[in-house]
Formats: sequence, C-alpha cells, structure tokens
Amino acid sequence: MNLFSPTTLGELNLTNRLVMAPLTRTRSGKTGVPGPMVVEHYAQRASLGLIVSEGTYPSHAGQGFPGQPGLVEPEQLAGWQHVTDAVHAAGGQIVAQVMHAGRVTHEATNGGYPVVGPSAIAINGETRTYDGKQPYPVPHALTDDELTGVIDEFVTASRKAVEAGFDGVELHSANGYLLHEFLSPASNQREGQYGGSPENRARFVIEVATAVAEAIGAGRVGLRISPQHNIQDALETDDADALATYGALVDGLAPLGLAYLSVLNADPTGTFVQELRARFGGPVLLNSGFQQMTTRDEALELVRDGHAEGVVVGRPALANPDLVYRWQENLPLNTPDAATFYGAGPEGYTDYPTFEPS
Repeated sequence: MNLFSPTTLGELNLTNRLVMAPLTRTRSGKTGVPGPMVVEHYAQRASLGLIVSEGTYPSHAGQGFPGQPGLVEPEQLAGWQHVTDAVHAAGGQIVAQVMHAGRVTHEATNGGYPVVGPSAIAINGETRTYDGKQPYPVPHALTDDELTGVIDEFVTASRKAVEAGFDGVELHSANGYLLHEFLSPASNQREGQYGGSPENRARFVIEVATAVAEAIGAGRVGLRISPQHNIQDALETDDADALATYGALVDGLAPLGLAYLSVLNADPTGTFVQELRARFGGPVLLNSGFQQMTTRDEALELVRDGHAEGVVVGRPALANPDLVYRWQENLPLNTPDAATFYGAGPEGYTDYPTFEPS
C-alpha cells in the first residue's frame, strides 16, 4: 500500500489514503447554516482522499458549540448541499460527522434544550456559550426509553446528510461526546443494560451504528473512537477495562460491515490499537496527531507498513488545502495559526495559500 494510492472504504472510493479529520471551526453562525465561506473551505481541500466534515448536530439538544453547523433545519441541509456539490465538482468525497454533544454543552448554547448524558454527572469545568463562559451543567440521565429517541435522531440526521449530498456519515464516538460518554466508566455510572460491564457500556454505540447502517447502508457509515484519550472527563484509565470495552465494541461492529473505523490514539501501531483493528476486520483509519501534528513521514509509514488503510490528519489539512500535492512532492508546509482555529471570518479558514514556487 502507498499513501497516495487509491482505496475503497465500503461504498467510498478514495483517490488517495489521506483523510481530513473532523475539525470544529465555528463558522456557521447562530443558525447553524453553512454559508459560502464554508463551501469554499471544503472545496479547497477536495484533493484529499476523503473529507470528514466538522461535527454536525443531529438535534438541537445535541449542539455543543456556538457557530456549529447542524443537520436539523431545511436551511442547514440546503447549506450543506452547496458544500457537497462544490466538493464533488472538485473531484472529492465528503462524509458528515454526526455528533451529539451529550453533556458537553449548555442550555445557553443549544437553545434551551435539556443537557443529557448517560448519568447525572457534570464535567468539571466551563464551556463557551452565546452568553459567555458558563459552568457545565449536571446532565439529565437519559432513560432506556429515551435512548430510542436519540437513536432516531442519529438515523434521521444520517438520512438527511445523504439527501444533502454527503457520500456517507461518520458517527462521532470519541473525545467525550455522547456516544463516548456511554463507553467511559467515569461518565457512565448507570445500572441496567446500558451500564456497568464493558459489554453493557458498548451496547448503545453498537445500537446506534446498527440503526444508521440499516437506514443508509453500512458501506456509507464510519465510526470514530478515541480510546484512552482522557479528555472532557470521559476517562478510561484502566488498561484492562479499556481493552474489554473497546473489544466488545468492535466485536459488535464487525458483523455490520461498516465502511471504516477511525481511531484517534497516541500509539497507533501499538498492541491495543492493532488488536482492535484485527477484531474489527474492516478498513481502519488511524489518527495519531492531537498533542502534536502528524508528520509526512509518520503518515507514509503507517500505510506503507500495513498498520492502516488510511491516515487521518487535522492541522496539516487545515493549513494546507493542497496537502496531498505538498506531501507527494515533499514540499514545505504552511504553519497553522491556532489563534484563528475558532472564529467567524475567513482568516485562518479560507486564506491559507496553495504552494507557489519561489
């Protein structure tokens, strides 16, 4: 395998194995409608083998950030249709990351909807809202009956994403958001069939993935996980419990035939991640960069040495719309400007230049 060779992930045909990570950029305003600036941003990066959109909320209660786009209202879907049309016209593929924030939000962000989670345990800290910084609230612990409605939200949003021209969806089960909250023993302290044992904590994520796969086709569905990433209080500090939990998860996902599993982990070639890859049995994308950026050499090695079918990159793709060309030719990169990661304007969003020979 070669980083720049084509590959197939389910029904997704990639021209290369570089995947743009889902990157929260807060450029869709209070209405959550992607506008022309968002269209330009994604179209600029269409040469990547696959674009995963920033996290998009499947219901108003699931909105996590000011300026985050949604998959709920007709105007939001119309905005995404312009994005997907532009990406396809430029020869690219794009999937929507469907992200329910769970307890990682506030009523002042999501329009007054109740904040929910697997258990009534608040995150220790503050969140940015439309009214300034606020302490995270104690979430309402979803009942088993209410979980059926949340599954329906994921299914409906995924169907809407495909109708809006996305080539598929990626279910966000990482970084401390709702699906991940069910996996973590720190955020999920409920009893019954969705809590307690590793198998029970994995159950809800498997049910969501199963329902979405049945609705839009398994070959259009990916899932993102971040085992032992330990952010936003979704802690997984016991190695044996983490392996049991994520082992149960991938064992439950394996029969579905999903398009891919995307894994964010600091040790992508280690025993833990590679065991999950073997048990999943389908295409696996690896993302090692969080504390530090993934380098060209690392990306080349991950694919060349057979550790993954593709490599997910964030900041290099953010700052270099022509990253594929630059890495193919081993050219210098633009430096990402962290001060403009989040904002409302084009600075640090659509104004990173493509390579020009001096």
